[in-house]
Amino acid sequence: MVKQDIAIRTQDGTAKAGLFQSGRPPASEAPGVILYMDAFGPRPALDAMAERLAGEGYVVLLPDLFYRYGDYGPFDARTAFSEEPTRTRLRAMIGDTTQDMTRRDSAAFLETLTRAGATGRIGVVGYCMGGSRAITAAAAYPERIAAAASFHGGRLANDAPDSPHLHVATIKGRVYVGSAGVDESFPPEQSARLAEALRRAEIDHVIENYVGMAHGWAVSDNKVYDERGAERHWKRLLTLFDETLR
Repeated sequence: MVKQDIAIRTQDGTAKAGLFQSGRPPASEAPGVILYMDAFGPRPALDAMAERLAGEGYVVLLPDLFYRYGDYGPFDARTAFSEEPTRTRLRAMIGDTTQDMTRRDSAAFLETLTRAGATGRIGVVGYCMGGSRAITAAAAYPERIAAAASFHGGRLANDAPDSPHLHVATIKGRVYVGSAGVDESFPPEQSARLAEALRRAEIDHVIENYVGMAHGWAVSDNKVYDERGAERHWKRLLTLFDETLR
């Protein structure tokens, strides 16, 4: 597996990113994947997830969505929300990194994948805060993004004007949402609101409740990581990408 540490020029600055490939030349119209990070930033646990996707034949981009803050960590997924001052800083960074910022950034992310040889269909997947970004990107770039997945994503159907559920009508690909069994950031009323928006837009979608899983279960360095739940998530994600991107 080959990882390149790269810099991506965006409208707002320069984002660091990891580009992951199998080491073999990409096939004609190779499929690409953008992996939108969780709240703790790019780090070895997310690198391992990107490597697993690359091992399945995808060209994978893992960008730093917090690049506007300069050097910051990454944060420790086990303690960042339970200890000060990291909790206050992290909440501010999440809140200040808007959906519109990620929408603009994603144009540069897609172009980076194209230059890397991923000229075919693109899939997007996000975890935690990245889940909403995956859906936002699919709505913003429907001609390119054929599949979007969110796992333990928060605020997917909130009351803000930039809530992802308000913009799903432009999506042309498939959507998969894997929600934690109990998740304050994505309560049942938001799940119902998102389901209704996707249904009305006639989007091919699945919203699946991972009963017994806590927010963060799919990422290995999270304190609530669950191996069985994580493997279930991999089965769903790889099936989605195999059926839509190949």
